Amino acid sequence: MGEIGGNTSGIIQTKTSEKNTIGEAVSTWSDAFTQPGWLGLQTGGANRNNFNAKIEESTHVFLCDYHAGIYALADQDTRMILKGFVYDVLLIDNPDEMDEQLEIYLRKVGAWNG
Repeated sequence: MGEIGGNTSGIIQTKTSEKNTIGEAVSTWSDAFTQPGWLGLQTGGANRNNFNAKIEESTHVFLCDYHAGIYALADQDTRMILKGFVYDVLLIDNPDEMDEQLEIYLRKVGAWNG
């Protein structure tokens, strides 16, 4: 199969937390990967998938070539920066475990001011 390519690139970030001098948790986001792909708007109602709440909550899906490093982030606190907006990553899916593409389900949370 050929490469998916894409019309945009997204920055995938991971969150780490450390305690400051008075014991409060301070979170920081760090760039993990930059990946080209296709950003699509999720449409339709709750009937599209009655049993997968993460997919139902998503507002967008990002399709890209398979990348083992990105797929390994599936259980971490991640977000994407795309076209000036921040998206929470809800699910990173490797359809049928074929290692050909990733479907990253996203929820748009606001503008990025970084």
